[in-house]
Amino acid sequence: MMVEEPMTPYAFYWILFIFIAILSYSVQGNLNRKFKKYSGIPTRDGSSGYDVACRMLADHGINNVKVTCVEGKLTDHYNPETNTVNLSKDVYYGRSMMAAAVAAHECGHAVQHARQYAPVKMRSALVPVVQFSSQIVTWVLLAGILMVEAFPGILLAGIVLFALTTLFSFVTLPVEIDASSRALAWIKHTSHNDSETMKAAQDSLKAAAYTYVVAAVSSLGTLVYYIMIYLSRRR
Repeated sequence: MMVEEPMTPYAFYWILFIFIAILSYSVQGNLNRKFKKYSGIPTRDGSSGYDVACRMLADHGINNVKVTCVEGKLTDHYNPETNTVNLSKDVYYGRSMMAAAVAAHECGHAVQHARQYAPVKMRSALVPVVQFSSQIVTWVLLAGILMVEAFPGILLAGIVLFALTTLFSFVTLPVEIDASSRALAWIKHTSHNDSETMKAAQDSLKAAAYTYVVAAVSSLGTLVYYIMIYLSRRR
């Protein structure tokens, strides 16, 4: 009777790498298609992303956040340290539902901070720890793999550091989903609301959310890979 050998960490890694690569390519391609498609659907009142952002902030009573324009594509983000909603040129000047949806989403983060949304507070608390761990985790993991038999504690320390980045990825998910929910709720009650524009906004933000899901799954899979190495070398 033949006994199947368990999957090695390296076989698991290559399967994971190929799966994540295909998934990432698919999700990014879908996001680019959605961006191109919904960039052709104008806002009903001709508002630009900048206009939408300013209006949403004002409607939520937020007057200490500035809307700025930044270089790059899909570089839109909210910076709580500078109190700025930073929109890429395509979104800042764009008068499409895609631009409106992205601008509203970033303002959703500003609303989260203003309302002290719990997952945002947890994510913010993790930022300095994750920034530190990301600077050294690669070297700790490499040293740990090379010396796992003599000094298993090094690899274990690397796994703990990487686990923090994985936790950060998963905490990010409800933050992004909630920001989109706030954006869609606001859009629904503004002049942008009709069946076509709402579908465009929903589809746009859903496509963007998938990128965070892939990042979290990828991080979790990589964490499992390092744990498998640790366990296999400790036998």
